Amino acid sequence: MLRLLAIRDFVIVERMDLEFGPGFTVLTGETGAGKSILVDALAIVLGERGDPGVVRHGAQRAEIAAEFDTSDAPGLESWLAQNELAGDAGACLLRRVIDSGGRSRALVNGHPCTLAQLRQAGEFLVDIHGQHMHQSLLRPACQRSLLDGYGGLGAQAARVAQHYRHWRDLAGQLQSVEQDAARLERERDEVSLRVRDLQALQVGDGEWTELQADHQRLAHAASLLESAQMGVELLAEGETSCLALLAAVSGRIGHAVEHDSDLREVLDLLESTQAEVQEAVYALRRYGERVDLDPSRLAEVERRLEAIHDAARKYRVPPAELPDLLDRSRAQLERLTAGLDPESVRRQEAEASDAYQGAARLLSGARHHWAPLLAQKVTAAMQTLAMAGGRFEAVLTELEEGNAQGLEAVEFQVASHAGLPARPLAKVASGGELSRISLAIQTATSEVANVPTLIFDEVDVGIGGGVAEIVGRLLKDLGRKHQVMCVTHLPQVAAAGDTQWRVVKTRTDAGATSAVEVLDGAERVEEIARMLGGVKITATTRSHAQEMLSLAGRELPATGGEKRDGKRVKGKGAAG
Repeated sequence: MLRLLAIRDFVIVERMDLEFGPGFTVLTGETGAGKSILVDALAIVLGERGDPGVVRHGAQRAEIAAEFDTSDAPGLESWLAQNELAGDAGACLLRRVIDSGGRSRALVNGHPCTLAQLRQAGEFLVDIHGQHMHQSLLRPACQRSLLDGYGGLGAQAARVAQHYRHWRDLAGQLQSVEQDAARLERERDEVSLRVRDLQALQVGDGEWTELQADHQRLAHAASLLESAQMGVELLAEGETSCLALLAAVSGRIGHAVEHDSDLREVLDLLESTQAEVQEAVYALRRYGERVDLDPSRLAEVERRLEAIHDAARKYRVPPAELPDLLDRSRAQLERLTAGLDPESVRRQEAEASDAYQGAARLLSGARHHWAPLLAQKVTAAMQTLAMAGGRFEAVLTELEEGNAQGLEAVEFQVASHAGLPARPLAKVASGGELSRISLAIQTATSEVANVPTLIFDEVDVGIGGGVAEIVGRLLKDLGRKHQVMCVTHLPQVAAAGDTQWRVVKTRTDAGATSAVEVLDGAERVEEIARMLGGVKITATTRSHAQEMLSLAGRELPATGGEKRDGKRVKGKGAAG
């Protein structure tokens, strides 16, 4: 249920904060006062597209925030958790910011999100029925969607569409396999030859680097051994070796230290140097013992390097990447081998077709169950909307071939009077009739809606008199199950509301100012009298307004809100 709506710098609204309650709330006001602006603002915070034109003149950005009680929105909490958008338990805060440059930001519970995610969250919370919905009602897609929505078949329809796409993808793949068999065969032969070559070569990971290091060592083995031996000779084994000279110097300095301790530091350095030189001699001797002078090993390494280099040049990759090329080639060969098996693809295509047909038949059965129930519900509503004897049907026509929407086409047909055959909605309904049928369908489908809040934006256009009173009663009954709001210009509908708000716009030197006022009993009488009588309100129109409210079964207590200049003000807006 919608609890709060905060609007900043939106169209002509500078600042407005609205609190909502349960039941049926009506919004009234003179033409141009901005009644539908509230609906437009709510639509934008629910994910509708918004352009820079919604930013109030002179402002940098428009901002709209809506707070909802989610205790009556099944599925939303788990969806929020799955999308990492969860907030406080039992509540959901949606926020939308649009700047004057056209950039938009969307947030759910303070978390940045995409516009699609904002729209998905809104689908759990609110349904908005606009005054032009009857135009889209003529489209087959809308009719099918309404039937599926009435029966709660949305998830089933989505699965059917998914099965259909998978089936058609496999059917296309089968056709491609059958047409391209020769080309695929040639490609598989090429890849198979490459795999055999690389498998025979058996290049290991890191082998190329290791071979290069081995080659460097083997190719220069004689020179390396000679260098090591010369080092040992000069450092330790020659008559004037380094170690012998260091020992002689250390001995002389050792005797001198007895006479002058300042030479102790020099002696320590000499002894340390002797130890390090001796370690170097040991290392050179060990290295000389390990140096391999095996010409056959050198030749073997050179042959291996040449073979790897030839393969790398043949397949146009660096030598070190040959192991990766083998892995990729094996995977490619596996795909091509599977692709060259038409029977395998044909079997998968048949299984996908069976899965689609099974899901589509289940959906078809459900549609055949719900279609007459929807027809019965809408027909009953038509009898109360000045279409006595009229009949509504949701006709299901089997398709020769199924499609992503199922095995049948859905078409709404109507007989506007008794004795007439039902015909497609677009061919028989006048503008007024279409508006009433649209309202009947909306109220029928809304009764089974999962969303807690339903908003009707002047859906009663083209309706008047006693029919308008019935419309008000329908919406009032709907308000017992849902939170219902309706923007209306009909006094009969307004009188049926549990709560009535009036949207007013005044002009001052600073510009136009809009305000939303919660009306108490006496104020409701005045507003409905204005809707009945126009500019001049007489005692007769007031009496008529009081009678309408009484007939609607409405007690008229003063309701909450802050008194300001004799009015209870919910929110104010200004345009400079």
